Amino acid sequence: MSSNKGKTVVITGATKGIGKAIAEKFAQEGVNVAFTYNSNEEIANEIATYLETTYKIKARAYPLNILELDEFKPLFLAIDKDFDRIDFFVSNAMIYGRPVVGGYGKFMRLKPKKGLTNIYTATVGAFVCGSQEAAKRMEKVGGGSIVTMSSTGNLVYIENYAGHGTNKAAVEAMSRYAAAELGDMGIRVNAVSGGPIDTDALKAFTNYEEVKNATIERSAVNRMGTPEDIASSVYFLCSDEASWITGQTLTVDGGTTFK
Repeated sequence: MSSNKGKTVVITGATKGIGKAIAEKFAQEGVNVAFTYNSNEEIANEIATYLETTYKIKARAYPLNILELDEFKPLFLAIDKDFDRIDFFVSNAMIYGRPVVGGYGKFMRLKPKKGLTNIYTATVGAFVCGSQEAAKRMEKVGGGSIVTMSSTGNLVYIENYAGHGTNKAAVEAMSRYAAAELGDMGIRVNAVSGGPIDTDALKAFTNYEEVKNATIERSAVNRMGTPEDIASSVYFLCSDEASWITGQTLTVDGGTTFK
């Protein structure tokens, strides 16, 4: 692929799973990495140090609570102090556990104020606010690429996933609107929709083993997806080889949504 060496990517939520794999993929390609973490500063700084020493790039970690959308402006101002440009933005961070209890479950048990609203904020709101700040900086360097993470859970039924699945459909629609309006700034916007990926977030589901076994059975390649599968697809969409791809959702699911 064409070189992105010396450019900078901003990734929300990159201390584990898919986000961490995305950060390492970009670092492998010589891209400087600014990423956020929720609470564990020590682990985040260890990852930044690892990326710098291993791949000889610049990496920095910043705290961010994606449920507090007002934090995006100061986040990017802090990044401005450490990096002289922003070329790519990956909206990856998600929430699970206590903040989404009311948004995880059967349809009749969903509670807007105790889960659904938080899922929307962390999925759609965070994408909008992060992309707005990133786009201002991308325009100054002649353009860039934005990628949001989605899920095939908005295409096929997954038990207890209604709250998450519908918000993934919403962020895909929002990314298409962003693509239509940011194209004149030289900015492409796409989504990557992953099938069930073997991460801590998936393991938090009460029916994890059931989902895992069903995924392997349905997959045309007979395996679960890995964070690295998603990371490579995200990087592709930020490469010159994808220069005429915008407003699209790239499905990376091992063939599970067809079978």
